Amino acid sequence: MEIAFQDKIPTSRPADAHDLLGTYRIVANPSEMSIKVSELALKEFLGLLKSWHLSIMKGRPDKRPGQFKEVANRAGQTLFVDPTLVIGTLRHGFEMARAVRNAFDRAAFLMFLISEVHPFDDGNGRVARAVASAELVSNKEQRILVPTVFRTDYMDALRLLSREGQSRTFARMLDQAQEFTADIDFTDFETARAHLEAWHAFDTDSESRLRRPR
Repeated sequence: MEIAFQDKIPTSRPADAHDLLGTYRIVANPSEMSIKVSELALKEFLGLLKSWHLSIMKGRPDKRPGQFKEVANRAGQTLFVDPTLVIGTLRHGFEMARAVRNAFDRAAFLMFLISEVHPFDDGNGRVARAVASAELVSNKEQRILVPTVFRTDYMDALRLLSREGQSRTFARMLDQAQEFTADIDFTDFETARAHLEAWHAFDTDSESRLRRPR
């Protein structure tokens, strides 16, 4: 609360706090979330990615905020797009996204595109989820939040699509996350926190699951 609402940066973990604050300033900004990402020109789209990455990662200068990667990156067994192919892959993927008619499907496509290309040294997931939220909110649809308890489901679904081309789990996961988000009343902080706890959103136990309260 103090980081997001009062700009208080704790001395113990300043970089993490700046990540949180930078992300919040984008996804809680009605102007940013009114951007219909898929209707941007390619140059504007690439500029948006860099601008949002700069905002999110400015507390980590070693991660080159706002700049596309120059060194190949990977996560476990997944090797992401080579730095020399980032802009070209984003261009072709963005053209495909623009052709998708449904806002939810476009948001899912854009989220996966950015996650799969991994255009930055770090912070790619946050940028991907912010872009998906903007595409949904700007088209009058509910944004998608991925709570702590759902992180493993989210990562597993991304891996299945990346490594095996299996998209059904990814779509089902995002649908469940959107349903969860729509169920939360965010007009009051304490009410929202109570609803989130009822959904087990903050659980970190590997055995916990996101589930609608009875």
